[in-house]
Parts: sequence; C-alpha cells; structure tokens
Amino acid sequence: MDIAFKHRKFEKLINKENGLERKYGVKMAEVIKNRMAFLEAADNLELVPQHKPYRRHKLRGEWKGHFAIDLIHPFRLIFRNQTPPSSKNDEEIDLKKITEIEIIGIIDYH
Repeated sequence: MDIAFKHRKFEKLINKENGLERKYGVKMAEVIKNRMAFLEAADNLELVPQHKPYRRHKLRGEWKGHFAIDLIHPFRLIFRNQTPPSSKNDEEIDLKKITEIEIIGIIDYH
C-alpha cells in the first residue's frame, strides 16, 4: 500500500533511526516498525488480518471513517483511507480498493 502521514513530525519520527525507540521504548518501536512494514507490503487493506496480532478494525464514534491495528495495549496505529469511499455507507467499503492510506498516529482511544 501507499502510505502517507497526516503529520510530518510523525513521519520523521517513523523514519528516524532511533526516534521510535526514544519516544516509545525498544519493544514498542519494534512492534510499530513491524506493523508499518506489513502495511507497506500489503497490496490492499483486505490483506491486513482481522485477528491478532494485527487485528485490523473499523473505528466508530469520534473516529468513524478510520481504521486501527493493534500495537501494545492500549495503543493503536490509527489510519484512514486516503481516497474517500464512493459510498456514504461505512459498511459497504470494499477493502480491496483501499490501496492508499494516511497514518494519523499512535493513539490510546480507550
């Protein structure tokens, strides 16, 4: 998938050699790098598993229209489809057509 970032600061943090480790610790940095690599390698969002450890899921409420994948509890990597869906019905989104995402950040929305 093509990946963009909502915040340039977060993009720099992801791409900086030790930036993630300093901010999140070694274990969390490894998990973040793993998830980012998996997202980059996937051709579309449907290929990102709904089961652990990735657990891709649609968000609701204030985060409606966004997706998340698990990191280390309680944190999630939040992203959205970079191309708005043609359907207004959130349930009808074809995950095979989502090939470009925008990373919003790492959030504990619980």
